Amino acid sequence: MRLLATLVPESRWTVGTRDAEASSRTVLVELRALMPSLRPSERRIAEALLADPEGFATRSMAEIADLAGTSTTTVVRFTRRAGYSRFRDLRHDLTEQNLRERLASGAGVAPAADISPGDSLSDVVAKIAMNETLSIADTAEVLDIDALAAAVEAIAGAARVDIHGIGASSVVGVDLQRKLSRIGRIALEWPEAHAAWTAAAVLDDRAVAIAISHSGATAGVVEFLRIAKATGATTVAITNHERSPLAELADIVLRTAARETPLRSAALGSRIAQLMVVDCVFTGVAQADYEASVAAIEKTHQAVSGG
Repeated sequence: MRLLATLVPESRWTVGTRDAEASSRTVLVELRALMPSLRPSERRIAEALLADPEGFATRSMAEIADLAGTSTTTVVRFTRRAGYSRFRDLRHDLTEQNLRERLASGAGVAPAADISPGDSLSDVVAKIAMNETLSIADTAEVLDIDALAAAVEAIAGAARVDIHGIGASSVVGVDLQRKLSRIGRIALEWPEAHAAWTAAAVLDDRAVAIAISHSGATAGVVEFLRIAKATGATTVAITNHERSPLAELADIVLRTAARETPLRSAALGSRIAQLMVVDCVFTGVAQADYEASVAAIEKTHQAVSGG
């Protein structure tokens, strides 16, 4: 069951509006997902937008082209890649989203604002809290429930679950492994690529392989899923980018919508979004055999509490 594998084709966008399937998603969420597939010149425009969405919404097409060091023709092409036939419609939706996020945050700072050298610790707390809260909210919006159900069903019925991620994603993998183990599931987390590959090579169709990567392009993690897929294991990707190599390999894609900025790139927002998805997966698996899960949790609690 492969879900959320591609963005809606450009031909399905109507003039001046966005396709109904994507209308509930925010502009910034879709642009983050689109980033890996953009040409370098288009990516510079996307980076400028994500770095300062409020400023972007006030600039002309020529100003945007100058800011990104490209041409107005490229800005037009980027606009269409973003799902709009007119630049002014992109700016309109971006303006509305900026306003909604300011109202939702209840704070006086822009939601996408990065930490700056002059920020006080109070500013740091406010900005991190806002961006991580919005990462969770955006992820809840884009996470496909059918894909989540498919992942839960596969894990609940698996003889073994192998998990691999690198860096911050490895921390998320450990969290999932320990949660699943606590309810009696056989789950293994592999923090090192070669160990993950050798483990994946001996899986079979009774196993589930879960790969975690914010970019979906981490070579070692992609190779882990490729090897696991070849054995017949059910493959699950947790990633921010649905057009990534990892998503292309996976049977099931669980998409995050992390808000990363230069200082926190692939560290805080991505980890929080991934942990939210992992918590949903674990809870679904625990619910699949509720009484047994509760009993297992009680036993593990007693084991560490001296009871």
